[in-house]
Amino acid sequence: MTSKTPETSSASPLTHFDAQGQAHMVDVGAKAATHRIAVATGRIEMKPETLALIESGTAKKGDVLGIARIAGIMAAKKTSDLIPLCHPLALTRVAIEFEAVSARVEGATGIFCSATVETVGPTGVEMEALTAVQIALLTIYDMCKAVDRGMVVMDVMVTEKHGGKSGIYLR
Repeated sequence: MTSKTPETSSASPLTHFDAQGQAHMVDVGAKAATHRIAVATGRIEMKPETLALIESGTAKKGDVLGIARIAGIMAAKKTSDLIPLCHPLALTRVAIEFEAVSARVEGATGIFCSATVETVGPTGVEMEALTAVQIALLTIYDMCKAVDRGMVVMDVMVTEKHGGKSGIYLR
């Protein structure tokens, strides 16, 4: 089997590739430990009846948002087990917030999710925040799919980042 050498140099902006184009875990050993925060958001669109079921607390499987919150927190803690080149991090805080939305987007009904993740360390927590949002929203889907298979998870993104060499990012 022959391997093709990608056109990647050590100056590549893609830090997960070495000078030969091979994937590797970035060495963060020399980086300063700083307080780092990332916020990610996303939403799940659903039928108005599904949102009403969630808000009333009468979903067959129980407290949908409570379980989704715990799932998001657990997901943030397990990100390095899911994303191959992520560093395992000692998280100092994970907060998951939900907001029921009606017509936030023309005709859209659903739930907006925000995940704030913090650590003190040499690398950021953007992946942990993104993972937390995705899993929280997927948990909502899982718990409500019996009544609404047409739900759509969308608009998952990093909206804020603080700490480290690159400083502050605001979307």
